[in-house]
Amino acid sequence: MGLSVGIVGLPNVGKSTLFNAITQSAKAQAANYPFCTIEPNVGVVEVPDERLYQIAKMERSKKMTPTFIEFVDIAGLVRNASKGEGLGNQFLAHIREVDAIAMVLRCFENPDIVHVEGSVDPVRDAQIIDLELIAKDLETISKRIEKVEKPAKLGDKKAKEELEKLSQLKEILESMEPIRKHPDLPEDLLEYAKKTLFLLTTKPVLYVANVDQEGLKGNIYVKQVLDYAQKEKAPTVVVCAKLEAELVGLPLEEKQELLTAYGLDEPGLNKLVREGYALLDLITFFTAGEKETRAWTVKKGTKAPQAGGKIHSDFERGFIAAEVISYEEYIKVGSISKAKELGLVRLEGKDYQVKDGDIIYFRFNV
Repeated sequence: MGLSVGIVGLPNVGKSTLFNAITQSAKAQAANYPFCTIEPNVGVVEVPDERLYQIAKMERSKKMTPTFIEFVDIAGLVRNASKGEGLGNQFLAHIREVDAIAMVLRCFENPDIVHVEGSVDPVRDAQIIDLELIAKDLETISKRIEKVEKPAKLGDKKAKEELEKLSQLKEILESMEPIRKHPDLPEDLLEYAKKTLFLLTTKPVLYVANVDQEGLKGNIYVKQVLDYAQKEKAPTVVVCAKLEAELVGLPLEEKQELLTAYGLDEPGLNKLVREGYALLDLITFFTAGEKETRAWTVKKGTKAPQAGGKIHSDFERGFIAAEVISYEEYIKVGSISKAKELGLVRLEGKDYQVKDGDIIYFRFNV
C-alpha cells in the first residue's frame, strides 16, 4: 500500500506505549526519559472491519484476508527542534516521509512521569509541534525563494509564477498557521505545496488524547483537545495507551471483561486505526466467495479498472465490467447468489468510482 501514519508528539506523552499496543509488539521501547525512540519503528496493522467478518461468514469462506495500514513511531519533538534542539532535524525528516500525522497529546496527570515542558497542557503541546513544523516549512520555502528570485527578476515566466506561489505560502506560515488549515487554497497551490515542496504542515492531522483510566469518560484536558481540533475539523480519538497495552495478549474473554469494566465496546485502538485509515482518504472494497473473502484498499475516487488492478494487472488491462453490490444491500439478502437472483447486483463500466463497502466481481478478458 505504501501509505503511512506517523505517531508524533513531545517526549513522554505515551507514543511508544501506544505504538506497542497498536502493533501488538515490543518493537518500540517505552521509558521515562526523552529521546528513548531515535530511529522510527514501523508497524503494519490490520484495519478492523466488521463487514469483512460478516461477508466471510455468510459466504462460508475458507479464508479471510483483511486490509492493512502502516504506523510509524517517530521520536519525541521538543521546542526548537527545527533549530536542531534534541534530535530535531532527524525527527522532522522522518515526519516528511509519512502521509499523515497522529498527534499524541498527554491528557493525564502523573507526578512520576516527567513532562518535558514541566506541566500538562495538550493544546500548548500541539502548538509547539505545529510551530516546529511551520519553522521547518519556512526554511524550505526560503531556500526555494533564493533559487527562483533571480530568474524571476530577469523575466522568467515560470520562475515568476513559482515565486508568487512561494510568497502566498510564506505569508500563511508567517502568520503561524499550518497550510492544512487552509483547504480553500487553489488546488494548484496545494498540489505545489504537497508534491513539489513536500511541506510538513500540509499533512492531515488526527489528534490522539492519551488519558489515564479515569480519563476514559472525559476530563478537562480531553475537552481542550476536542475544542482545539474542532476549529480545524480534525478527527480526535481518546485512548488510554496504558490500558491498551494491558489488553494486548489477553484472551478474548478477559479482554472483553476488562473493556466492559471501563464501559468500552471495543479497544480505543480500533477507532484510532480506522480514523488513521480514513485520514489517508482510503476506502475498502471486498471480493468474496467460498475460497476467500478479502478486503482491498484504494484511494477514494478510484475507478473500477484501477481497483481491479489492485488484485491483478490483467483485471485492469482487460477490464470489461464490474459486478457490484453495496455491503448494505448485500447484508439484507445474505449471499451473492441471492442478490443476483433478486437483481441487486449492478453492472458498472470503466468510469464507475468504487464506493466504500462495495463487493465487486470483475469481468475481464486478456
